[in-house]
Amino acid sequence: MANSNDPIIYWFRQDLRLSDLPGLSAAAATGRPVIPCYILDPESAGRWAPGGASRWWLHHSLAALQAAIAEHGGGLLLYRGDTRAILEYLAESTGASSIFCSRAYEPWAAQLERSLHDTLPEGVELRRFAGSLLFEPEQIANQSGQPFKVFTPFWKACLRKEDPRSPVAAPSGGVFADIPAPRPPAADARSLDGLELLPVSPNWAAGWESLWQPGEAGAAQRLETFLTEGLGDYADGRNHPAMDVTSRLSPHIHHGEISPRQIWHRVCDGRRPQEQVNKFLSELGWREFSYHLLHHFPDIPEKAFKEQFADFPWVGNRAHLKAWQRGQTGYPIVDAGMRELWQTGYMHNRVRMVVASFLTKHLLLPWQAGEEWFWDCLVDADLASNGCSWQWVAGSGADAAPYFRIFNPTTQGEKFDKQGEYVRRWVPELAALPDKHLHEPAAAPEAVLREAGVTLGQDYPHPLVDHKAARQAALDAYDSIKKAS
Repeated sequence: MANSNDPIIYWFRQDLRLSDLPGLSAAAATGRPVIPCYILDPESAGRWAPGGASRWWLHHSLAALQAAIAEHGGGLLLYRGDTRAILEYLAESTGASSIFCSRAYEPWAAQLERSLHDTLPEGVELRRFAGSLLFEPEQIANQSGQPFKVFTPFWKACLRKEDPRSPVAAPSGGVFADIPAPRPPAADARSLDGLELLPVSPNWAAGWESLWQPGEAGAAQRLETFLTEGLGDYADGRNHPAMDVTSRLSPHIHHGEISPRQIWHRVCDGRRPQEQVNKFLSELGWREFSYHLLHHFPDIPEKAFKEQFADFPWVGNRAHLKAWQRGQTGYPIVDAGMRELWQTGYMHNRVRMVVASFLTKHLLLPWQAGEEWFWDCLVDADLASNGCSWQWVAGSGADAAPYFRIFNPTTQGEKFDKQGEYVRRWVPELAALPDKHLHEPAAAPEAVLREAGVTLGQDYPHPLVDHKAARQAALDAYDSIKKAS
């Protein structure tokens, strides 16, 4: 039984904010001093420890959280090492009898929670709180009591529930304890720089500070910008990568700098066209669906959801994979997306589908190879959304697009980047080509290429594969697993 004077350890995870944080609010409500800590534990996460771009974001998000806690009179304890050993040592050295945290849904994180429940010393309780989703995975089930495998009925079931509760403000000042940092023997870092999250040499993230503002304040500002400048044209504009109408909230949501409830209630304040609101909420719904699937089918980041795809005849062409990663495929819309990803840590959603389709269906490379590259390069790399979205494009996932739906990258560029603004920004060597030939330079007359200063194979690559031949090869590969099943 906790003593009324015992401190509470608040263990920050993917919830790097102070407002609308149920576990922190509950800790503050006890009137006991709160000791805030964050533990980087890459060993527990294994292959799904944060990738390079996510680590860059995490560094700056933790810096913002440190500053916010300092304004409340406290100090954020930072550690790198074994979570269980560090929490046990903190509880022992500070006299804390409770550890509060937000629930996490990644398989390794859920296993860690179960382990802590079973192994924490007697007299130390672990209490976890919801706060990362609108609806907990166990709340939503079909009429048979089973998890949903199709998005539309899943989201309809969510919308039949009561609206998410209104968000709450951050606890008032004086909640946090400011204590000398205990030195757990299991920890090998006790400072933000000591976590070694930033790239050193080469600094591939140079200039990212001008593109992003990690942290709770940045998330709030990004939401306001979206509400005033993007949401009004969201339903159609979100398909056009040159238009700045997408929310770009995904890295803030992933790192927990803003809660889905905060977004929901700001979007649904009655001041925006309902069609645009509904479309945006359905995108939040896809994130919910992805976590629903991850919870019930924890192998989804690694194994095909549809068993027949376990025998798909993928091709292991490393040269093609490298060309795709570097934005050197000879298909401008694909290359623009891959270069945007490398240079900014982000890629427009429509283009994500195009580049993923190209990898899995033009190059016949496994979706896991694309998932791994995105994991390392995206500032919003999210295990549930990344895995489920890659499987959706590849045709192997729950409620997936049919494998035989194969994007033509040339017509995708012509349809969604008509004036070529997106391609010209990210593939500047093609900027002088006229719109007519911009999305298919390989088909441009030699005189047009020469006038634009483009020599194929020198300034810009020839297409890695022929679209028509690649499409047929993909359909043949798919036909082989249909006949075998």
